[in-house]
Amino acid sequence: MSREDLITSAFGRFVRVGGLVGRVGVSMLSEQAVGLLREGPAKQLKKAENMVRNAARIADTLGEMKGAAMKVGQMLSLHEGLLPPEVSAVLSVLQKKAPSVSFDVMECELRSELDDFDALFESLEPEAFAAASIGQVHRGVLRDGREVAVKIQYPNADRMVKADLKNLKALLGNLVSLFTDIDFEPIWEEVRERLLEELDYLKEADNIRRTAAMQTACAEIIVPNVVKEATSRRVLTMDFVDGIPPSEATSDLYPQQLRDEWGVTLFEFTLRGLLEHRFLHADPNFANFAFREDGKVVVYDYGCMKEIPVDIAAGYSRLMDAVISKRKAAIPDILREMGVFKEGGAPLPRKMTDPYVDLMQDIVRASPPYTFGEDSSIYEAVYELGMANWQSATDVRFPRDMVFIDRTLAGLFGNLGKLRATGPWRRLVRKYTAITEAP
Repeated sequence: MSREDLITSAFGRFVRVGGLVGRVGVSMLSEQAVGLLREGPAKQLKKAENMVRNAARIADTLGEMKGAAMKVGQMLSLHEGLLPPEVSAVLSVLQKKAPSVSFDVMECELRSELDDFDALFESLEPEAFAAASIGQVHRGVLRDGREVAVKIQYPNADRMVKADLKNLKALLGNLVSLFTDIDFEPIWEEVRERLLEELDYLKEADNIRRTAAMQTACAEIIVPNVVKEATSRRVLTMDFVDGIPPSEATSDLYPQQLRDEWGVTLFEFTLRGLLEHRFLHADPNFANFAFREDGKVVVYDYGCMKEIPVDIAAGYSRLMDAVISKRKAAIPDILREMGVFKEGGAPLPRKMTDPYVDLMQDIVRASPPYTFGEDSSIYEAVYELGMANWQSATDVRFPRDMVFIDRTLAGLFGNLGKLRATGPWRRLVRKYTAITEAP
């Protein structure tokens, strides 16, 4: 991909997203008209086919655009209840590796940010090590011999994101309204705030240092060091910390006992961030982790971090405690106290919450310990519940602070499933809920 391939003008990006919403809207309206002539299973099947077709259009357009457009698509794919499960499944392709921009373009950006580039760097690999929505990573070697990973922002990434933020709120708000009555405003404001933070690599460098300090007592977590002299607002240089990539870690190359250790480490890392430190690594893409044969886990990408308010952390702690204690009747009121309720303030009906609690209770059962991914029925059950509850969930209200927390927990469960991890989940949940409840 070259500089010209990036759509950077506000008008150009407006036209792309506006055209997308128009095509999807016409398609949905046409389907509704035709649907009046159908009844029963055939009508539902055609409706599902149309939603999947429209989701494919969304994924294709947002994936090409990078920037905030691609990132918002990723957010929408991971927020359960906002869109039908079929649509979310298709949008999930936006979580995959993005095409990289040519090295000539990225080297020009790097040199414009670091005036002393030649004095700092011995070499830089031209092929991108990783690529994402607003930047890509290249391996390099400093003059002092240190191997480093250099994250370079795409040219005009800030311009792309600001153009997207200006246009996407109305356009994607209209798109979401085609599927649901959920209030898009809190979701949008949360995504907007996180996206603007991700543009500032100096802030990400601070996030890395802060996380490293919080994880000092946790030898199982490895946080790369920031190379301050080779870091700016649009370039982030870190010590290159290698590890076993997820594709190999989840294979039969490594014993299940080791995969269990990695799974427990990921589980505790997330619970610590949510309930103890209240500073959550909120990008659960499995590519953001690497693994070591000594059981340690390397954590990358600190652009998307979420500060957890005290009351929200306490609410999640109460939810987890109620699940373990088998107090299903308490769940709707706990959720309402957290700001999750039906339009008008009514608590969620237990017919919506009880089935999910049953699934979670199985995960934290006393014996035998639960194995993620061993039985696909739990994932099928979650999908079926999403299908069954989607229409009744379209008027649910929730606080914006939960958007990235739920995204992270969903991603964690998916990653544990890929590892097929077994662990003392019940004991670990009790350990961290006790920390949250401590004075």
